Amino acid sequence: MDAVHVGRQPIFDAQGAVFAYELLFRGQMDAIESGRQDTYASSTVMINAFTEFGIAEVAGSRPCFINLTREFLTGRLPLPFGPEQVVLEVLETVAVDDDVIEGITSLAEAGYRIALDDFVWGSGHEQLLGLASYVKLDLLDGDLTRLDEIVAACRRHPGLQLVAERLETDEHVALADRYGMELRQGYALSRPQVLSTPSLSPSRMRRLELVAALMSPDAPLEKITSIIVSDPALALRVLRVSNSAAAGVTSKISSVRQAVMLVGLTRIRRWATLMVVDDVAEAPEEQLLTALTLARLCENLAPRFGADPGAAFISGLVTGMARLTGCTAAAMAEQLPLTADVSDALTSGTGRLGAVLNAVRAYEAGESGHEDLAVPALDAMRWSTRTLTDAHGFTPR
Repeated sequence: MDAVHVGRQPIFDAQGAVFAYELLFRGQMDAIESGRQDTYASSTVMINAFTEFGIAEVAGSRPCFINLTREFLTGRLPLPFGPEQVVLEVLETVAVDDDVIEGITSLAEAGYRIALDDFVWGSGHEQLLGLASYVKLDLLDGDLTRLDEIVAACRRHPGLQLVAERLETDEHVALADRYGMELRQGYALSRPQVLSTPSLSPSRMRRLELVAALMSPDAPLEKITSIIVSDPALALRVLRVSNSAAAGVTSKISSVRQAVMLVGLTRIRRWATLMVVDDVAEAPEEQLLTALTLARLCENLAPRFGADPGAAFISGLVTGMARLTGCTAAAMAEQLPLTADVSDALTSGTGRLGAVLNAVRAYEAGESGHEDLAVPALDAMRWSTRTLTDAHGFTPR
């Protein structure tokens, strides 16, 4: 079982309260060519924060500062989330030209807040002051001899807030106070915390198939849903995205199809594209077969108990994925925007969906009286194997 990680460093206000978090890449770069490393780091942070943890788990309702490379700023790579809970940091390594200015202007007009990271006067980034909401000033290695000039230039833009970063001594904090910098970040206040969670990555071929299907302007909803449903890890990511504040979704869901409709094909296309960019490893497909079979078995049994098949599939999927990631179904349910009947089934085993799950658990435990589930269980295994085989030639060992 692999684990994914994301770094989280608080950004404080002048009174010492946590205002926001900067999300940082934590992982291996060994397999990534040097020219792609910044873009890989940005996409990995987005995917891990929004689809592995869920942004509410990482930051609550606070804003998240995320570093962006030129590819994202100019629109060559799409941003898969809305502007509600993110601040887009323009890395100091981005060369400012007409394409970058045009891209950042479009992002600002769309409601995204912009931060200029490690701001240096004369680097070209001063052209972006009128578009920015935050300017981050390095008080450790920055050129402090021009601090008066830089602060004065920033103060000519109403509403622009200064973030004093890399504060490592009491003197740095005092300097931030002297210039009235609204926000502060650095080891003197708090070191980054690394968050980790078990992960099952969606299969590479399934991601590519999803992106290809989404490229069609009239992609059938049922086709998209079937691709997502056939890959439990992908389905779980869609559920988590539908729960993020940045997705702009507040409704509760009881099926993968409903989650797809709520998030929207445009945003799912962006997430799928980002996952293809991020992909460096194959998924553990044999592990996913178990979760997919459980979900399908619950779906097949739903009519016996008068339960909704789509909701039963979701209940089985979450149960199976919880087992693989080493947490409880109840804990996973708290991270997802599930309807009350699905949530109740997962947390307390109640209702018609709870009866479905309880019957499956009893069959798995070999309890007497549930032998008649052998046939639908075999059918579920065949369906799951066929689904994964059709997707990318998976052959169970």
